[in-house]
Amino acid sequence: MFGSIGGTELLVILVIALLIFGPRKLPELGRTIGGALSEFRRASSDIKRSLEEELTLEERESDYSKGPDKTS
Repeated sequence: MFGSIGGTELLVILVIALLIFGPRKLPELGRTIGGALSEFRRASSDIKRSLEEELTLEERESDYSKGPDKTS
């Protein structure tokens, strides 16, 4: 289901969260956590894309600096 967390463990976690935060705060807490996870994914994909672009640019510059093969 969610990695190594089974159904029973997930149910226990949800019941504890309900007892700690109450039924009114739980949806707000869920939205906040969801937004934070979404922002984290977006930021990590931006970093990954930037690194890939830099590596591609570096490879192109490296290939350009070698120039044509002058063996003849």
